[in-house]
Amino acid sequence: MKKFFFIIISSMALSASAQEVLSPETLWKLNRVTALGISKDGKNIVYKVSTPVMEENKSNTKFFTIPITGGTPTEVKDTKDLLVDKNIAADGKYILSTQEVKTENVLGKDIYADLQKADAQVYNGLDYRHWDTWNNGTHNHVFYAENKEKASPIDIMKDEPFDSPQKPFGGDEDYIWSPSGKSIIYVCKKKFGTAYAVSTNTDLYEYNLYTQTTKNLTEDNLGYDTNPAFSPKGELTWLQMKRDGYEADKNDIIVRFNGASNINLTANWDGSVESFKWSPDGNKIYFLAAIDGTQQLFEIDLKGYTMTAGIATNIKKITSDDSDVHDIVDVSGENFILTRTDMNHALEIYSFNTKKKTWTQLTKTNDDIYAKLALPKYERRYVTTTDNKQMLVWVILPPNFDKTKKYPTLLYCQGGPQSPLTQFYSFRWNFSLMASQGYIIVAPNRRGMHGHGIAWNEQISKDWGGQVMQDYLSAIDDVAKESYVDKARLGCIGASYGGYSVYFLAGIHNNRFKTFIAHDGVFNLESMYGTTEEVFFNNWDHGGPYWDKNNAAAQKTFTQFNPIKLVDKWNTPILIIQGGIDFRVPIGQAQEAFQAAQLRGIKSRFLYFPEENHWVLKPQNGLVWQREFYKWLKETL
Repeated sequence: MKKFFFIIISSMALSASAQEVLSPETLWKLNRVTALGISKDGKNIVYKVSTPVMEENKSNTKFFTIPITGGTPTEVKDTKDLLVDKNIAADGKYILSTQEVKTENVLGKDIYADLQKADAQVYNGLDYRHWDTWNNGTHNHVFYAENKEKASPIDIMKDEPFDSPQKPFGGDEDYIWSPSGKSIIYVCKKKFGTAYAVSTNTDLYEYNLYTQTTKNLTEDNLGYDTNPAFSPKGELTWLQMKRDGYEADKNDIIVRFNGASNINLTANWDGSVESFKWSPDGNKIYFLAAIDGTQQLFEIDLKGYTMTAGIATNIKKITSDDSDVHDIVDVSGENFILTRTDMNHALEIYSFNTKKKTWTQLTKTNDDIYAKLALPKYERRYVTTTDNKQMLVWVILPPNFDKTKKYPTLLYCQGGPQSPLTQFYSFRWNFSLMASQGYIIVAPNRRGMHGHGIAWNEQISKDWGGQVMQDYLSAIDDVAKESYVDKARLGCIGASYGGYSVYFLAGIHNNRFKTFIAHDGVFNLESMYGTTEEVFFNNWDHGGPYWDKNNAAAQKTFTQFNPIKLVDKWNTPILIIQGGIDFRVPIGQAQEAFQAAQLRGIKSRFLYFPEENHWVLKPQNGLVWQREFYKWLKETL
């Protein structure tokens, strides 16, 4: 018998008189909060608020402090003197910085001094472009200098064609001082060209200031080593994935005790760690991880535990409600400072009492807007899959939902493909906004998502068009049994792997859906393999290159799981959206799909953003995206 749980969640009380609903224009007025840390005196939270300014097509940022016990925010002009600068060594003698350094000549004008107007680029290996930027021969390097004015910085990676911080998303979490201030630990993937493009093997390196030598601290591990941090007791700690080429491998917390013995604290825990923070006394580690459709805070208690005896198994979940804990800001005392979201509310800063298990909202940057809105409700629903597993499906219902009415319904396909579908708040794929336009949203935690065990997460690799597609159909078919779902008006939407899912389902849906929307989706696995920049991803998830005829896994992927092979079965309107500088899923994927739809006589539209990457970041483009999204649904659903 089908299990069904109906849980209505609201983290804020709604006014009985609230009549408005969330619109795209209102969404783009919401403030975006980022917690920066706790002030040096331990009394205040320092944070920034970014607010989109539509007419200027940018966001304005202001900085604030607020007491850790709550109260009135105070705007500040500069945060430099408020926060501990982690880039200054403990003894105050040196300071770290980063800058781009020219390490190779790839531009025609660099190679040929007499041809300064040439715009040619010459490459001898892959990694010639990454994410949204072409390689111009420069790399990020870490520098240190005496902590005084006009001090000359020293490049600890001199002449090396490698990046630290890592491109494109690495920041100052990629480099730290040792407690003694005598060495620098930094993250780097010391591979070049094609070797770089097919590997995920980042390592932790230690540069000694006095000997000016560098040592690889994680040479024995072939996957990602990231996020180095020292415990209050001086123990090096970091996040580690084991397998090279697998970007969504289980992420574990590693501690190096006594400078030599590496202990995997989460090896026996069936989950993957997002981030971690030490307690001030060094006896506990707190970490964030997805679990059952949310992201929660966990604790590892090391007090009195003999680490040499084996792997720590005393892991405890600290938070448990249907919201996401997004950042660990402070874990001293019994009132932790955390950031939090749910599907109806953008990120704010909260205090969480670890004894009473109660939340207190500290920042309230959007409360005045939410107070005017009737917000959607969301439910947990557990659906039996075709292989007899229980799958969590989030169902988001429109504001003022009336079960006696019938509503058009959208199946949401998550990207990744190995990414959790939790209580996140997106400014593009915003469930609250979708439901507020009168749609029911069905968001399944299908195969490939963290939070349901490692086996569930890994099952999608080399099976993109297999069980996961049945998971999607099981979810929409189950919810469509409800009397309030208009079965004649079902749509399917998604981006990235979700866009792939849309293209694939368009060929196998057997007339379930009346419309499709795909954003930056993978359409042709062969041309994707030939043009994407992180080749390791395709090698792992597809099983290898399409030309390897002796590789059964790869051949199955490129034949049975390739959406382009199903175009002859397409018969449904489709909106195709693409960013012009998306090098992860390049523009050709959308062009091929749009051309196929047009030449088959299928109602279709191409929404193109020339200067956007895999995301849509500019405010006016974001609003165009929302307006075209809902215009298409009104036309076709």
